[in-house]
Amino acid sequence: MSIHLDIVTIERVVISEEVDYVSAPGVDGVLGILPKHEPLLTALAIGELHYRKGNADYAFAIGGGFMEVRPDKIIVLADVAESADEIDEQRADAARKRAQELMTQKQHTGADVAQAALLEQAFRRAELRLKVARRRRRGTQE
Repeated sequence: MSIHLDIVTIERVVISEEVDYVSAPGVDGVLGILPKHEPLLTALAIGELHYRKGNADYAFAIGGGFMEVRPDKIIVLADVAESADEIDEQRADAARKRAQELMTQKQHTGADVAQAALLEQAFRRAELRLKVARRRRRGTQE
């Protein structure tokens, strides 16, 4: 038995396929979704979305958004969604280092709260992308 998964961003349909299981980063914790799940609408946090199809596991870096669950379908409307295969590890590491440097500079110069929050969000997103890319390279699920 399977459930249809659509992951969509403003730019593209990332995937649209039948899957066996989905794990998504809800704002209140990780959600596990199987076929015939009760209807649900939730906000998504920055985090890792996993799905299983047969014996294969797939990982995506999600930059927040919303998820609608129906018994036969899951729709993820993500701000950003990148599969592990799409992430360039070197670029993700460079982005993480840049965000970390900017956060350090802003701490010393007294950045306003909104600017500091944006920098922290950029840092968290870069760390997530790096984690997903490294996991794919190692071929493991943590």
